Amino acid sequence: MDFPITRAAALKAKPDPSTLVFGKTFTDHMFLMDYHAGQGWHDGRIVPYAPFQLDPSCMVFHYAQEVFEGMKAYRTPEGKIQLFRPIENARRINSSCERMCIPQIDENLFVEAVKALVKVEADWVPDQKGTSLYIRPFIIATDASLGVHASHSYCFCIICCPVGSYYPEGINPVKIYIENDDVRAVRGGTGYTKCGGNYAASIRAGERAEEQGYSQVLWLDGVHRKYIEEVGAMNVLFKLDGKVVTPALEGSVLPGITRKSCLELLRSWGVPVEERRITAEELFDAAQAGKLEEAWGSGTAAVVSPIGELAWGERKVTIHGGKIGALTQKLYDTLTGIQWGTQPDPFGWVVKLD
Repeated sequence: MDFPITRAAALKAKPDPSTLVFGKTFTDHMFLMDYHAGQGWHDGRIVPYAPFQLDPSCMVFHYAQEVFEGMKAYRTPEGKIQLFRPIENARRINSSCERMCIPQIDENLFVEAVKALVKVEADWVPDQKGTSLYIRPFIIATDASLGVHASHSYCFCIICCPVGSYYPEGINPVKIYIENDDVRAVRGGTGYTKCGGNYAASIRAGERAEEQGYSQVLWLDGVHRKYIEEVGAMNVLFKLDGKVVTPALEGSVLPGITRKSCLELLRSWGVPVEERRITAEELFDAAQAGKLEEAWGSGTAAVVSPIGELAWGERKVTIHGGKIGALTQKLYDTLTGIQWGTQPDPFGWVVKLD
């Protein structure tokens, strides 16, 4: 697919790859495509990165009809650029679209749009160890109307930013706080989608956790308030007495692509895996019995992030001596090795850019 390209008149200076901060510096161009009822998606194009001009009554501002994705482009030691499982992002954004009453996008069109933009911005893909080009596709409702209904027009946009580590701690274990008061999502809601409202609902608890020295909030289910669901920006996995256990996908947990990749790797290694409900009580009882061996989060931004401390009310546990465990390290090394092209890709996950 060929998209018309309007080049930026002046290019930005590239940031120092050793000082990259997540989500702060954006590239020279972006991808845009429009939707109008009766016409469908049309006019995909690459244009200079610039502010939008939107009507103050634009529906996305008032009713939050929008969805987004997160993915990365990686530079291999040979200087080539590759994506990691982009078709999974295309499928997930369409799942989010279906829930939010947004028209879906052809999966191949989505992937080709990402590839086209990354090719234009190839000079922005950093080559320093641990760095990558973060890619943020999103769709917003653009009708100028205050009526509560699905919009008849939308904008699909892709922007990019070079990034280093998501957490200042890097691969070092993070401290996580289990939230007792606020709720992120419930089954039947939008918890399984990537929509901004889910993240807005998590900010208050995240601020409280940060004030106490914790990196993220670990959410409990919204009905029983006892089952583990996910961390604010990641899915979560635990090694309990030799088995890896992770919350089942029951409609209130984001179906993470890195989560899926972790589970497929673990099963290929013969590691027992269970996707089921896990209570916070079970975790702390396992820790007390010495059976909570490792814990980590998984997500596109952080890849794999070991959890060194878990707090729940007045109870605290240190996991694996506050250090990264062997299985967590193996997952991190294997995933990043495949992503950056330093290890073989037996699963066919990588999409190389020509």
